Amino acid sequence: MAGPMSAFHAVRCLTALLALAPLPAAADALIDNVRGVTLDRDQRVVRFQAIVIDPQGKVVRLVPVGEQPPKPTKKNPGPRYDWRADMKGRVVMPGMIDAHGHVIEQGLAALSLDLSDTRTLAQAQAKIREYARANPERQWIIGRGWNQEQWGLGRFPTAAELDAAVPDRPVWLARADGHAGWANSAALKAAGVTTAIADPAGGRIEKPLGVLVDNAQELMERVVPKVGPKDRTAAFLAAQQILLGYGVTAVADMGTSVDDWMTYRRMGDIGALRVRIMAYGGGIDATVTIGGTGPTPWLYDDRLRLEGVKLYADGALGSRGAWLKAPYADAPGQRGLGFLSDDKLQNWMSRAAMDGYQVAVHAIGDRADKQVLDAIAELSETYKGDRRWRIEHAQVIDPADMAAFGRYGIIGSMQPTHQTSDRVMAEARLGPARLAGAYAWRSVIAAGAKLAFGSDFPVEKPDPWAGWAAAFTRMDAQGQPPGGWQPQEAVTREQAWWGFTGGASYAGFAEGRFGILAPGQRADFIVVDRDPVAATPAELRRTIVQETWIGGQKAWERK
Repeated sequence: MAGPMSAFHAVRCLTALLALAPLPAAADALIDNVRGVTLDRDQRVVRFQAIVIDPQGKVVRLVPVGEQPPKPTKKNPGPRYDWRADMKGRVVMPGMIDAHGHVIEQGLAALSLDLSDTRTLAQAQAKIREYARANPERQWIIGRGWNQEQWGLGRFPTAAELDAAVPDRPVWLARADGHAGWANSAALKAAGVTTAIADPAGGRIEKPLGVLVDNAQELMERVVPKVGPKDRTAAFLAAQQILLGYGVTAVADMGTSVDDWMTYRRMGDIGALRVRIMAYGGGIDATVTIGGTGPTPWLYDDRLRLEGVKLYADGALGSRGAWLKAPYADAPGQRGLGFLSDDKLQNWMSRAAMDGYQVAVHAIGDRADKQVLDAIAELSETYKGDRRWRIEHAQVIDPADMAAFGRYGIIGSMQPTHQTSDRVMAEARLGPARLAGAYAWRSVIAAGAKLAFGSDFPVEKPDPWAGWAAAFTRMDAQGQPPGGWQPQEAVTREQAWWGFTGGASYAGFAEGRFGILAPGQRADFIVVDRDPVAATPAELRRTIVQETWIGGQKAWERK
C-alpha cells in the first residue's frame, strides 16, 4: 500500500539534497562589522562587534565593541584570516535551541493535510473534502492539527462528521497535540474498531465513535500505511528548512524512532544534516536498538547524538488525557489517563539510567508529575551523579510538589506557547483552584530547578520568538490577556532567552559544545533584522531571521 507521502516526486527530494550539498571546510575566519549580542553563562547581556572562528568552526573570541580586530601588516603578519564576512552592521546573536520538538513529524505535517488554521468544524470539513478531491491517488487521507476547542465545538467530532467530508476511503487525522486521532467510518472499519471494544490501558475510545485518545490510537496505527525512507527524507528536509528559517540551530528530538535515526544518519553521511539533533529514543526498545548500552558519541561535527530515552506518564490536557489528582472541572467523572504503573515507570527509568541514558518523561497533569517526582526520588538513591532528570511539559504542578523539582536537580522542559494557546481551555479543564501551578515557570526556577524552553513542534510552530515573548509577558500575539495570564509566573527577558539557548543546551548535556557564543563553543549564530534585547514583545514576535550559520558556515539564507 502506498505511503501517505508517496506522491512527492523523487526529483523534489533530489533538488533539496543538492541545495544542501556539503559546504567547503571552514578556515580561520572573521565575522566582522556586526551588532552582536549574546548572553554569558551568568545570563548577562554581552555585546560584541566581531567573531573570530577557528578551522573547526568554533569561536576563538568575541571582539568587544570599540576594539578594532587586528589586521595583518608587513611588520605583524598575523593573525591572518583566510576569509572575512562583512555583516554590514546587522544584528548577530546565538542560534536558538528548541528543547522539545519532533523533527520528522514536523516535516510530515508540512507535507500533508494541516487543519491547524481551521476555526470551525465546517471549515475543517471543507478543507478535508478539498484535499481529498485534489489527491485522488491517495488510498488513505492522513493529516493533523484539528482542535475541537479552537472550533468552539464543546465536544469531540464524530466519524459521521468526517464521513460527510470523505465517505469513500479511510481518513485518519491527528489532533493538534498528537494525543488523539479522528477517524471516519472507513478507517474505523479497517482497524476493526466498534462500540463493543473496551478501552485499552492508557487509552479511551470516545462515543459516538470517531476519536481515539492516547493509547487507543494504536488500534488505528496498526493499519495506517507506514512512512517509507524516501518520504522520511523528504519530511526531514522540509523540517530542517523550517527550523533554520526560524533561526533554530539545534533541537532535542523527543521520541526518536529507529527509522528517524536512520534518516538522520543518511543525511549526515551525505552532508545534508545541518541542524544539530539531541535525540531521545521513543521508549526503551527503540533507545537500546539505536544506542546499545549507552548514549552514542557525537557524530558529524556535533550534529547528532542519542542522549537519552523519552517515556510517557500521561496524555494531554486538550484531550482530557492529562492525569490529574482531582477530576476535570469540565468533566467531573474523568481524571485523565495514567499510562504506567508506578513499578513499570520506575523499572523503565532504572533500565535507562543503568546504561547512562538521560531520562525524559512526558508528564502534564499534577498526578503524572507527582508519579514521576516520586520515581526520581526513589531512583536518586541508587543512581548518583549528574543525571539531569527531565520532566517534559510539566504543565500542571501541585504547588505542594514544586520543591521536589529543585531537590533532585530536575529540568523542567516547558513550552511557553502552550500557555498562550491553552489558557482558556486550561481554565475550563482545571478550574481556578489548580491554576496556581499551571505553566509555572518562575516557580520552577524558584524551587532551584533548571528551565529549558521549546515549542513541542509541530503541536506549536517551532517559533522561538513567539515563545520568548510569551515567557516574559504571559500574553499572546494579540496582547491577551492584558497584563498577562497568571503574571506571577512570568520569567525575565534574559531568563526566557536563556531557556532557548544555554538552558536548552544544558538540558541535553551539550553546554560544553554549543548554546552560547563564547570561546570553545561551536559558532552557531543567526543574523536578524532587529535587536532582540531592545525590541518590544510585539516587535520580538515579528523578528525576521535573515541568515542562519552553523559551525561557522552559512546553512540557510532568506531569499
